[in-house]
Amino acid sequence: MRQPEQRAEGAGPFTTRLTWQPPGGGSAVWESRPARRRGIITVHAPGAATRHARADALALARLRRLNAIAATAFVLGGALFAVGAAVAQFGSGDGTTSASVYFAGGLCFNTGGYVSLLQVINAPRHVPGGEGALVTRRWRWWSYEPGRADWLSAFVLFAGTLVFAVDLLDSFLRGLTAQQINRLIWAPDMIGCVLFLISGHLAVVEICHGRPRLLPRELGWWIVAVNQLGSALFMVSALAAYTRPATGSMSNADIANWGTLAGALCFSAAGVLQFFERP
Repeated sequence: MRQPEQRAEGAGPFTTRLTWQPPGGGSAVWESRPARRRGIITVHAPGAATRHARADALALARLRRLNAIAATAFVLGGALFAVGAAVAQFGSGDGTTSASVYFAGGLCFNTGGYVSLLQVINAPRHVPGGEGALVTRRWRWWSYEPGRADWLSAFVLFAGTLVFAVDLLDSFLRGLTAQQINRLIWAPDMIGCVLFLISGHLAVVEICHGRPRLLPRELGWWIVAVNQLGSALFMVSALAAYTRPATGSMSNADIANWGTLAGALCFSAAGVLQFFERP
């Protein structure tokens, strides 16, 4: 029996959109982000209008709950990081005050990162070559699926939040030399920023199905773009925060603080937008 034709799109080893002909005719289109965020798959039935087939009620309830938790965590995390940067810039508190606010924001980012991973792990799955439908699987707290762009993006994001936690904990230490500051605080900060940028790039790959392009009519694209802008600003901030051994001071404290503040506001804004990307 001849197998139904399938057309896969994506980049490298990642498939982010799959089109096939169901046994009953017509076509079905699975796209990674709409399926895992909104629980939908597009079906073109013969002689009928295009429709969105939705996952079952259990899957949709999961997606709504996880989306709300992740979005809230990113909004709060970004807001707290912005407050911490403002405290550091305008001198309205000592170093411990700023570090405490950053640490609270970091916990929110940790939560948002892990819940984002849970969204990917527990998203309804498609059946290639079958009817245009999404299947709900049992709940899982962990999976290992590096061949999926969405899983890898979420995993790298979560890893980045954990690396930032090391940086934020070390920032409470006092009496460090310039070399110790760069090793214990600046280096983890840089690594976390790199991981955030990698995660954002994978998210771009997922939603653009390969090469980056402008998709201004898609809410998911705006969320990814604003988050990636925030990651870039965090990287600028981290570069400016390098402590010069000769002087024992940051390369540019103003850029470091303003970069953190602007980047944090981007993450908060993306979190607000995420509330609307739900089933």
